[in-house]
Amino acid sequence: MISLVVIISIVVFMAGYLFYGRYLSGQMGLDDSRKTPACRINDGIDYVPAKSSLLLGQHFSAIAAAGPIVGPILAGIWFGWMPALLWIIIGSIFIGGVHDFTSLTASIRHKAASIGEIVKEHMSRTSYILFLVFIWLALIYVIIAFTDITAQTFRTVTADMAYGPGVAASSILYLLLGTIMGVLLYKFRVSLRLATAIFLPLVFCVIWVGPRLPHPVISFLSDITVKQWDFILLIYCFAASVIPVWLLLQPRGYLGGWLLYLTIIIGLGGALFGGFAVEYPAFNIEGFKSLVNGKLIFPVLFITVACGACSGFHGIVSSGTTSKQLMKETDARVVGYGAMLLEGLVGVLALATLMMTPKGSQGLASDPNLIYANGLASYLGLAGIGFSIAYPFALLAFSTFVYDTLDVTTRLARYIFQELTGWQSKTGGFFAALITLLVPFIFLMLTKEKGYLTAWPIFGTSNQLLASLILLSVSVWLIRSGRNALYAIVPMIFMMTMTLWSLVLLTLPFFNALTVPSLLMDIKPDALISGIFGIILFFLSVLLIFEAIRILILSPAENR
Repeated sequence: MISLVVIISIVVFMAGYLFYGRYLSGQMGLDDSRKTPACRINDGIDYVPAKSSLLLGQHFSAIAAAGPIVGPILAGIWFGWMPALLWIIIGSIFIGGVHDFTSLTASIRHKAASIGEIVKEHMSRTSYILFLVFIWLALIYVIIAFTDITAQTFRTVTADMAYGPGVAASSILYLLLGTIMGVLLYKFRVSLRLATAIFLPLVFCVIWVGPRLPHPVISFLSDITVKQWDFILLIYCFAASVIPVWLLLQPRGYLGGWLLYLTIIIGLGGALFGGFAVEYPAFNIEGFKSLVNGKLIFPVLFITVACGACSGFHGIVSSGTTSKQLMKETDARVVGYGAMLLEGLVGVLALATLMMTPKGSQGLASDPNLIYANGLASYLGLAGIGFSIAYPFALLAFSTFVYDTLDVTTRLARYIFQELTGWQSKTGGFFAALITLLVPFIFLMLTKEKGYLTAWPIFGTSNQLLASLILLSVSVWLIRSGRNALYAIVPMIFMMTMTLWSLVLLTLPFFNALTVPSLLMDIKPDALISGIFGIILFFLSVLLIFEAIRILILSPAENR
């Protein structure tokens, strides 16, 4: 029964938070007597102290996005649900949670500096530049993958109805609600409790209203192609990345957090009490190869599950926006470690929607977001909610997760580019955002439909590799500070091995094409871009590893 799998997962996650989370807090020496950077600086733009309840929702919705849904479902289809489940649980507790928590704590101990700045302080300026370039490239692939996934959602069509345009309409109204809420919270000083009481019900109103807008509006949205939605979403990314965080990022993230919590409750309710049996096979492999596509379980499983178990993107969020809003040091355990375990639970519940699908079902040929939405709609159907309402709700919830990541990612990439170039002015921020979005625009315009499937392997690999490099940086800081670093070093070595292995496999076709001129002429633009990016990421990683080793040999500890 699916319910037994979910119960065991929850118990293990809770034990991980209580025991391993407490151990990590002790190792990092969290102390509320220290003022956090958000409280010391509090500039009303980027440094804004937030209550842990608000920040958890914003941080959780920023890191969760499509990763813990798409990744586990893809991995489950390819290899069976058991390998994916084991990696989600073990990875979240001992690798992903450690990564998120330590990167957040390291940032607040360095005046809310980015991981790149921490690298510069404890390694070298060369390491700093290499690291920022790597982060910037990795974030670009996040934007590519999640922009196209959202665009595909807005074009969703089933056998009897086109749901995508209604979801797009609801999404637009949802973003408008977030902006209005931000103005009321920070300009008119409306209490968070009152704002929640007003705007949370309105979110459900827009879910219902979106598909029922006048026909000319829905018809206009229906005529927008996937590529046009890609372009529109990139424009949104630009706008959302340059406005103050209080105007959209915080309130929209907070509302998105509630939707995440609600989908978790729905997923839990359906999985625990729906009586659904496990239909999909626990293992879908022969030897070490997938029976679906022949991919190797090592290392492909780890880069496919991606954010469901560990994500370098989380470390950038933790040290980029979240650390600038943390009100107390002890909130780091709730926000950093706790949010990763919640994301692991989202991954388990997403996997459950696959587990209830029989092997050979026609639904397995659809996109992972549609498998997920169909599962949630089945759960809501148990409560008497019709498919015509439940399915759009699930799709909008999925889209809001992606929105939260898209604008945070673009904002972080803007920060990184400004750090690299020194363009710290407002004009520099505009240009940094434009240049950051230029590569996703070119990639998405040149690729075929469902370009995210092409981008996902390199996205997963770069994302997991970024996590291993962040753990490497944290380990160097801990060692040079005279502290125990074993809990960061062990997961770093594992992730580094899996991701570099995967990167080699992904770039081999490009290398083969380079040796045969006729193959190079026929190589597709997306494969060309991925090959070039893969080679750059590989060499950046190797250089950073050597830099870390060199620094530790020359200056092993500062005893501070």
